[in-house]
Amino acid sequence: MNREPLKIAVIGGGSSYTPELVEGVIKRYEEMPVKDLYLVDIEAGRHKLEITSALAKRMVEKSGLPIRIHATLDRREAIDGADFITTQLRVGLLDARAKDERIPLQYNCIGQETTGAGGFAKALRTVPVLLGIAKDIEELAPNAWMFNFTNPAGINTEAVLNYSKVKSIGLCNLPIGTQMQIAKLVGCDPYDVNLEWVGLNHLNWSSKILVNGVDVLPEVLSKAPSAKGLTMKNIPDFGWDAEFLESQGMLPCSYLRYFYMTDDMLAEELEAARTVGTRAQVVKQVEAELFELYKDPNLSMKPKQLEQRGGAYYSEAAMNLIHSIYTNRNDQQVVNVRNNGLLDFLPNDASIEANCVINAEGATPLQIKTPIPGHIRGLIQVVKAYETATVEAAVSGDYGLALQALTLHPLVTSAKVAKNILNDILTQHKEYLPQF
Repeated sequence: MNREPLKIAVIGGGSSYTPELVEGVIKRYEEMPVKDLYLVDIEAGRHKLEITSALAKRMVEKSGLPIRIHATLDRREAIDGADFITTQLRVGLLDARAKDERIPLQYNCIGQETTGAGGFAKALRTVPVLLGIAKDIEELAPNAWMFNFTNPAGINTEAVLNYSKVKSIGLCNLPIGTQMQIAKLVGCDPYDVNLEWVGLNHLNWSSKILVNGVDVLPEVLSKAPSAKGLTMKNIPDFGWDAEFLESQGMLPCSYLRYFYMTDDMLAEELEAARTVGTRAQVVKQVEAELFELYKDPNLSMKPKQLEQRGGAYYSEAAMNLIHSIYTNRNDQQVVNVRNNGLLDFLPNDASIEANCVINAEGATPLQIKTPIPGHIRGLIQVVKAYETATVEAAVSGDYGLALQALTLHPLVTSAKVAKNILNDILTQHKEYLPQF
C-alpha cells in the first residue's frame, strides 16, 4: 500500500466545513498519512481562518497524530508540492451570495446560488479565480489532483477541464446526501445503497436505486410523494406529485424542484426574502453560531451543529475521493468529469455528473445501462448549452455571450428579463468581474 506522506491544500480553509474535512483526515490517517494540511484563505477571510485552524490543531492534538496544520494567506506556498488541492471558495463571500439570490427575485425569477441566474452570477465571478488556481498548480504542483467543491460545481469543473492542464475532478455532496436519504426511506444502511446517476451537477436523476443488489426504484417512487426529508437542507421540502413522479420514470434530485415546481419555489423564496431573509442571510446566522462554537478552546471535535449547513457530508465525499486515488482502491463514486461520449447527446468536452470507478488514474465513468427518456435528455441538453456558454462568457468577458447564456436558462423568463438581470449582476458585482 502507498505510504508516502501527503500534503493537502484546502483553498478556502476558513470555511465552516473545514472541521468536517479535518475529521476525515484524522479518521483515515492509518491508510492515508497526511503530514501537512494547509488551510488557505484571503485577507477578508483571515478571522475565520484563524478560528478554523485553531480548532483543527486542537482536533489533531486530541488525536495524537503527527499531522501539521498550516494556516496561510499565501496560496502559492500551500500549492507548492501538494499532492491534493481542494477548492471550497466563495468569491465575494456571503454578501455576494445574498445579491445572487435577490437580483433574480426582483424580476420574479428563481434566486438560488447554483441554479438559474444566481448560479450564473456566481460562475462569472468564480471561473477566473479557479483558472488562476489551476495555473498555480500547473507551475508548482503539476502532478497534483485538484478537487473542486465550489458551486456551481459542474460549470466550474468544465472550465478547469477545458481551460487548464490540471488533473481535476468536481465534487458535490448531493449524491452522498441522496444516498443517506434513500437509506432512511427504505430502512437500510446507507452503504447498502447504490445509485445509477444520470445528468449534470444539480440536474440529475437516479435511474436505478440498488439496495444489496435489488432495484428498489419503484418502491422509492411510490413512497417519495408522501415522504419528508428527500431534499437537501437548503431546499424546501415540497412533496412530489405522485403521477408526475411515476411518469418521470426516475427519481429527480432535490434541485429539480426549481424546474418542476417553479411557481411554488419562487413563492417560497419571495416570502422568505420578505420575512426571514434569503438563504444567504440564514446561512450567515448559522455560520455565526458555528464560529462561536469553534472559538471554544475546549472544543476539539466537529460539532453536531455543522450538519445544519447545506454542505453536510462534503468532507466525507472529498476524503473518499482522495483516499481512493491514493490507495488505488477501484471503488465507485459519483463525481463530475468530462463526458467523453458517455451521454451521446452531449459534446465530449462537457462536464457531467456520473458513477465512476476511482483509482490512482483518477475517475473513469461507468456506462449507463438505463435508457434515458427524451423528456430528461431534452432538459439536460438545454441546461448544458447554458452551462457551456456561461463558461465561455466567464473566460472571455463577452457581454453578448453572457446575455445569450442567461437567456437560454429555463428559469429565466425572457431575453428582456435576462438583460436586466445581467446588467444588475455586472453593476452589483463589478469589483469581482474585471473581465467585463
